[in-house]
Amino acid sequence: MIKDRKISRRLKASKTKLIEDMNGVLSPVQIKMIRELRKHIDELEKHIRELDQDINDAMSDPEKEAAKRLTQIPGIGEDSAKIIISVIGVDMSRFPTDRHICSWAGISPGNKESAKKKLSARTTKGNKLLRSTLVVCAHSAVMKKESYFSSLYNRIAAHRGKKRAIVAVGHSILKIAYHMLKNGESYKELGSNYYQTKTKESKIKSYLTKLENLGIEIPVEYRNQALQMS
Repeated sequence: MIKDRKISRRLKASKTKLIEDMNGVLSPVQIKMIRELRKHIDELEKHIRELDQDINDAMSDPEKEAAKRLTQIPGIGEDSAKIIISVIGVDMSRFPTDRHICSWAGISPGNKESAKKKLSARTTKGNKLLRSTLVVCAHSAVMKKESYFSSLYNRIAAHRGKKRAIVAVGHSILKIAYHMLKNGESYKELGSNYYQTKTKESKIKSYLTKLENLGIEIPVEYRNQALQMS
């Protein structure tokens, strides 16, 4: 008999229905094979828990605190945070800017140009473990609707494709992680309308500058009022 034991939550059918169906079609040999596989999975999960504990014991207090802070970022779980910290460390002074760490990680778009024309958008080579971890985190981050990462993904995927959009999200995650670690900051959700607001503000500033270049003097209170509308 198949018992109600560790049935995946991703299955749509109820536990009762699944057990009934499996008891009706599985032969004794198949049931034994499933039990043996389950035992093997349980053993592997035990080894994973032991290794996770070993990793946790080997981490210093600053590394543990840094990893905990990174889990505030959507898409970064506890395991991913530990991997990121194990690769980049907690001392961000090694990287002058977020561009440097993104280039080192191999998740920065290339910027090869000729005659002011961009020839390639391929990412640079870098740390494979960090890059693959960031891509996994990006896939998870974009699942959160009405978020900054979801908006970024949809905006880029529409004209550059899904793969480049995921890399762009991973790139953004690393930039945010860099500033959080460097400045000791907490994660701040920018929201799904971040780019719309940023574009609107940029256009207002551009128009104000054009008016001033034409010799039109704009009172400070009007300028501030216009910027507050963005």
